[in-house]
Amino acid sequence: QVQVVESGGGLVQAGGSLRLSCTASGLRFDDYAMGWFRQAPGKEREGVSCISWSGSSTVYVDSVRGRFTISRDNAKNTLYLRMNSLKPEDTAMYYCAADRTSGYCRGSWFNREYYWGQGTQVTVSS
Repeated sequence: QVQVVESGGGLVQAGGSLRLSCTASGLRFDDYAMGWFRQAPGKEREGVSCISWSGSSTVYVDSVRGRFTISRDNAKNTLYLRMNSLKPEDTAMYYCAADRTSGYCRGSWFNREYYWGQGTQVTVSS
């Protein structure tokens, strides 16, 4: 059984930083791409970032590029999202997701099938 568990969310002031972590078990972690998604109240879930199985390729949504950094440690089955220069509009529930089928972040990676975590709340105050 695949389990995906996020941690590291919290309340931070605008301009601050947070690091989210995610562990995944029950799958060959280093075979699959991993992603971070977020959903704000009243909005659709959006793909924030994706990282390939090896970590050599990353993708970011325009609104976070240059501020967020995705990384992974395959030896620890752990995914990270370092978030700097946080803005109030970054407030959302953040979800970690393990790709079910692919090791790469190509095309419409945000529309593929994933194993999902329960989410961790990030709140940025102005």
